[in-house]
Amino acid sequence: MSRILVMIPSGEVYDHNNVRWYSHRDIQRNINHYHNIGDAFVFDSSLKLLNFDKLETLTIRDFNPAEIDRLREEFDYVVLRGSNYINEQMNWELSEKVLDRLQLPVLAFGIGAQAPVDGKLSLSEATRNVLRLISDSTASIGVRGNYTAEILADIGITNTRVIGCPTAFRHNDPDLKIRLPNIDDVRKVGVTVRREVSPAYAKDIRQYLTFHRDLIKSVAGRFDTVLMAQGELEEKKLVLGTPDQGEEAIASLRKNAWVSEWYLDDEIEALYRNRLFYSDVVADYDACVKACDFVLGYRLHGNLMALANGVPALYFTYDSRTREFADTFSIPSFDVFSDQVFRLRDFWDQSLFDTFNRAYADTYFIMSDFLSENRVAHFMRDRTPQSHPRTAVAM
Repeated sequence: MSRILVMIPSGEVYDHNNVRWYSHRDIQRNINHYHNIGDAFVFDSSLKLLNFDKLETLTIRDFNPAEIDRLREEFDYVVLRGSNYINEQMNWELSEKVLDRLQLPVLAFGIGAQAPVDGKLSLSEATRNVLRLISDSTASIGVRGNYTAEILADIGITNTRVIGCPTAFRHNDPDLKIRLPNIDDVRKVGVTVRREVSPAYAKDIRQYLTFHRDLIKSVAGRFDTVLMAQGELEEKKLVLGTPDQGEEAIASLRKNAWVSEWYLDDEIEALYRNRLFYSDVVADYDACVKACDFVLGYRLHGNLMALANGVPALYFTYDSRTREFADTFSIPSFDVFSDQVFRLRDFWDQSLFDTFNRAYADTYFIMSDFLSENRVAHFMRDRTPQSHPRTAVAM
């Protein structure tokens, strides 16, 4: 076992390796605060794969030499939770100074880059420096996909491994297989919703939202449907807020020009009032997707949570991040901005999911090898079918 520091966590840890948002018992405390619970999926999943007996947060917003020196003596390595850190707006606070003094290996656990709609991704000097520090500290950097590896290669970082995301492997099952049921037997379907999106990354907001609206309505018209949100304020208030806060949320949505024109009609409002799901506890999403026969939608980690639980899922891609993810795992996907008409039956093809099954198994072992080559104690299996969960030597 090992002693790990977590850099940029997302939620509080309970029962050793489970994650929930900090205010889950006091919803009103953060009812007006946006947080993407998908980040907590990644954090929770990462902890489930690592073999550790001590965990603490590495603070990067201030620089305390004495505290950093203590951490160096008491911990083995740092985990940088996988997320979309490689972008033009990333604020690393005092990470460069902290990591330079700490001198511990930093495990980049599935980090990713985000490309803008127009032009080439431009990274700040702080981002370049932090990424180089991380690269120099370990045998390899775990990245989300090939695009991210290319961005890092452009700044001279070549010790990358394409490992996807820990969420896919949260149940640590290299033998997981997705099997499509007969489409006529499907009763309950989950739609992962993402109403908010930036025009910097999605090239046509009108098409994004109108397609999203029509998808929800089409699915809800045919199946028992649950709409799975991941943190937008209005959706959160509708599920967890008071009745007055729910009405405030609807009023806010109606006042939003894009939403009122291209997304929120009477049918979507009724579905939002009656079919919406949100939770601040990661385990609740496991339960939600397990109750579904099929999941589809816009949420990267919401869809991946379904696949990790053996539930077929279909991605709707709209930016470099979602395309990279679908490509890494060969997940069946539909481009929201294509000129094609989406028909669910076109994707009801077991061969598409057999391709995913092969990519999943390959990436599972790539991630296991990645953890081992970085001398991180973990529970993932190696490539020998009869092997037991591996515990690598901790640093």
